[in-house]
Amino acid sequence: MSGQQRRDLDAMLRHAPLDVGGDVAEARTVFHEMMTSIPLPPDVTTTPGQLGCVPVVTVDTPGSDPADVLLYFHGGAYAIGSAADAASLAADVSRRCGARAVCVDYRLAPENPFPAAVDDSVAAYSALLDQGIPGDRIAFVGESAGGGLTVATLVALRDAGLPQPSSATVFSPWADLTVSGASATSKAHLDPALTPQALRTRARDYLGQTAGTEPLASPAFADLTGLPPLLIQVGSHEILLDDAVRLASRAADHDVQVELQVWPQVPHVFQAFAVMLDEAGEALRSAAAFVRAHWATTKSPTEAAPVTSLSS
Repeated sequence: MSGQQRRDLDAMLRHAPLDVGGDVAEARTVFHEMMTSIPLPPDVTTTPGQLGCVPVVTVDTPGSDPADVLLYFHGGAYAIGSAADAASLAADVSRRCGARAVCVDYRLAPENPFPAAVDDSVAAYSALLDQGIPGDRIAFVGESAGGGLTVATLVALRDAGLPQPSSATVFSPWADLTVSGASATSKAHLDPALTPQALRTRARDYLGQTAGTEPLASPAFADLTGLPPLLIQVGSHEILLDDAVRLASRAADHDVQVELQVWPQVPHVFQAFAVMLDEAGEALRSAAAFVRAHWATTKSPTEAAPVTSLSS
């Protein structure tokens, strides 16, 4: 692995114009411009649609198996970002998994505070089930706030008595909206992308009058019993390191099969920088192997691929 690659990425992020905790409208514009500044590869197709009245963007890469779906939850501290903004990273995961990715455009705070994002995520997944796609052919993937939302959605599905997906993979999950992990302080000087102050601002926007320890907002405080296999990837140079470690510990305490991967000296959602960082490519390959392994354990050799539409 190249130390120069890590240094170049750190410098790039420190000079980025995005202020996660700043004016919401301005942050959304800057984030969108950053995420779409590099065109998608020509072999990637994006298609807007709806699932359960929730907007989604379907991302297809060559060889995608229509029987398998990655339900993808974007990041942005619950206030910025969109399904379209997540298409590049979703495509990287899709390509390595050999499956289409469906990015959920859940409602954002402060206009739509908790539990709007959870409600939208449950609705989108339920619509996939209603279309005849079984849970064991669906895998959840989420990054940052979308990583916390991924796990919160799993808890909500369990509480509603709905089938779980085959697995869940989360990149740098924001799992504690109280921002109380020790790394929020100890890693602040190393994190080039996030600050505790910015996260606390966005947490207030999302939570409204809800306590930060609410399990469906902060799954680090949830009962995770009955959740599917979970892969957690995080960098050691980010303030959310403790969120990932605590989430993994809590999953293990509740008998969930969990794998925690801490990648040294890389920043928040480093997987998004595969074009310039060797570790990102390795992490994506590891995540894809995890997803495929859990599909392989559930797929019948004679199972036929259903023909489905992503509109409902």
